[in-house]
Amino acid sequence: MTARVPYGKTPLPVWFFRPDDSRERRPTVILTNGSDGQNVDMWTYGVPAALQRGWNALVYDGPGQGQLLFVDQVVFTPRWERVVTPLVDWLSARSDVDSGKIALTGLSMAGNLAPRAAAFEHRIAALVAMPGVLTPWLGFPPEIREVLTPDKEKTNAIWNKEVVPDLPPSAAATMKKRFEPFSVPAMLAARKGKMFTDFYTPATLIKSLDITDVVGRITMPTLVLDYEFEQFYPGQPRQMFDKLTAPKDYVKLTAATGAQLHCSPMAPQQHCEVVFDWLQEKLTGS
Repeated sequence: MTARVPYGKTPLPVWFFRPDDSRERRPTVILTNGSDGQNVDMWTYGVPAALQRGWNALVYDGPGQGQLLFVDQVVFTPRWERVVTPLVDWLSARSDVDSGKIALTGLSMAGNLAPRAAAFEHRIAALVAMPGVLTPWLGFPPEIREVLTPDKEKTNAIWNKEVVPDLPPSAAATMKKRFEPFSVPAMLAARKGKMFTDFYTPATLIKSLDITDVVGRITMPTLVLDYEFEQFYPGQPRQMFDKLTAPKDYVKLTAATGAQLHCSPMAPQQHCEVVFDWLQEKLTGS
């Protein structure tokens, strides 16, 4: 079923999946996508795995994602608890959801968003970061990060006069894609095949997503995934794991089983087995 869950002035579109039409109260997993993925990605990374275990699954577009970005023009927020709390409210009001067994997962950059939410929304029973991400800004090349200065005018002058003219076409396309979820002007420019001119605003937003100082507030059992040859956030999953004070587990997926690289793109089934076997233990004790 589909629904619209209140969030500020723009409701969140949600897709709620359940294994059958009974009204049995079941564990439920909220599946959170990353910075530039699509909601359909979450089918691969969790919906069937939840249904096979007799659980419900909820997929949604949050700020900076899918419909909220491209139709409603709402960009990412560093306060992701304000996104997840309405989802938990909506689920808790349903007769087919066990409100004491609501889990939250975050894929790709949502390995930052989901932990941020869980640090403040303590009704979450179990959390999975896939991978753990403390500082999304570090996922950008150092030569791009160096463009950002405390001064907006100076930053944008460097970007437009020194950086953009020398970007190869492939790098320019990557920058358009990676920055569009953080800036409406950048998104609209990318739709026209143009490069955005205000680098300072989206870069400052991305930098504000750092959760290093709030990870210690997480209280529920947490699984931190890592990947051999992680391209975007190398080292950050282990750093998050070390900062956690809640019950925690760390799993690194490797090339030995074909599950290397960011989010195990060649082994999503194995990825789900690891995540949902862990969730089953934490949510049901089996």
